[in-house]
Amino acid sequence: MADIIFGPVFVFIGLTACAIAGISQRSGTRIFVWLGIWSALYGASQLSRSLVFLPLLPRWFQSSAPYASAVMTFLPVFPSMLSFRELSLGKLRFLLHAFILAELAIGVVGSALFIIAGSSARLMFYDQLFRAGIFIVLTSVVAVPRLCSKYLVLPDRGVLAAGMLVFTVEALCNNLSHTLGYKAPRALDDLGFACLLFSFAYVALQSVLANERRLFSVERELSVACEIQKSILPSSVPELEHLRISAAYRPMTAVAGDFYDFIAVDQNRAGFLVADVCGHGVPAALIASMIKVAVQTVVGCANDPGAVMRGLNRVLSRLLRGQLTSAAYLWLDTENRRAEYSAAGHPPLLLWRQGELERIESNGLLFGIMPEYEAYPVCTMPIAPGDRFLLYTDGVTEPENANGESFGDKRLEQVVRCHPSCQPAEFSDRLLDELRLWQPPSSPQQDDITLIVIDAV
Repeated sequence: MADIIFGPVFVFIGLTACAIAGISQRSGTRIFVWLGIWSALYGASQLSRSLVFLPLLPRWFQSSAPYASAVMTFLPVFPSMLSFRELSLGKLRFLLHAFILAELAIGVVGSALFIIAGSSARLMFYDQLFRAGIFIVLTSVVAVPRLCSKYLVLPDRGVLAAGMLVFTVEALCNNLSHTLGYKAPRALDDLGFACLLFSFAYVALQSVLANERRLFSVERELSVACEIQKSILPSSVPELEHLRISAAYRPMTAVAGDFYDFIAVDQNRAGFLVADVCGHGVPAALIASMIKVAVQTVVGCANDPGAVMRGLNRVLSRLLRGQLTSAAYLWLDTENRRAEYSAAGHPPLLLWRQGELERIESNGLLFGIMPEYEAYPVCTMPIAPGDRFLLYTDGVTEPENANGESFGDKRLEQVVRCHPSCQPAEFSDRLLDELRLWQPPSSPQQDDITLIVIDAV
């Protein structure tokens, strides 16, 4: 009766746990898959040896029931150890891996012995001793606070310790009663296992909830960081005489390593800065915020791109700590019809003029390599009505299609040639549309994208 009552219950609990873990698909729920399999296998093993349940099964299964029961004696230990592994650290995790491999070998040999010789009782005796040894090790680790904090990730050690204690006491009493010639009720085995299983499930649930809280905290902090980063970027483009300006900024994640800024001196003169920090996410975003501060130190020499590059390199190289940053700075003076450009390891400036496209490279070293580096060349060029300048980061040219081909400089130049009469904002939208079409629909954005388009009118 105990097998008939508890067997289906444990199977149902196991299948339900696996289904919930599969539906939720949250981080850390894999432990519930192992717990579910553990419970279901335990329940199935109870049913496989039930003299009441077996006659209800098809005849072909009844003939193979002894073999299934023999295999079931070896299977439940695997998900139980895999459940412990999800919470383990360091050497204990390595020990559990070794135990799982050893149990796998024992299970294969034991099943083969039962099929060939009809019994694997002697092997089962040694296997039970082996399992008892590892269980004693795990119980000791859970029971001792210092060991538990070192080798296990447990938000509530006491509940699991209590469950393991009940299971251990029940197993000892059961073995002792057999030794003394008494037969303990089978239901006690099931109750002892239920205490262990539910205490483990409680601890696993606490661990998942703790991870969820940490994830929520991280997401909240990322949201704040995103708002802060938005605040350091220009809220609008400057309105200058004889210039039409558009800026597009598409971060790959919540926060990005791209940065751009405008230094508008008056209605006829302004500087345009684009920078790209190597890497993504929060570290790159922190450095991007440093660039905002560093820009304030070079406002006084905004009309000299070389001095701007040297000043930013001096300030940032002491702060980057090995993180590299590329940058490009364009100074436009419409009153004197002169443009000056300098860069630090950045993609070239594109200049569309009278139906021809020029790639202007005037690069020095990336920021973060040599603090005292000063050899940033400056390229000077005239400005004429109809000129179009493009400053961008490598997120524009590096996206790949399904075949692994990059969008590349040639396709970027093709987009520029195909849309010479578009307004800057419209041109930016067209280019971003081309990038989206180039990438597979299911593929996420592969890099931060920053694009500044400036037309002389």
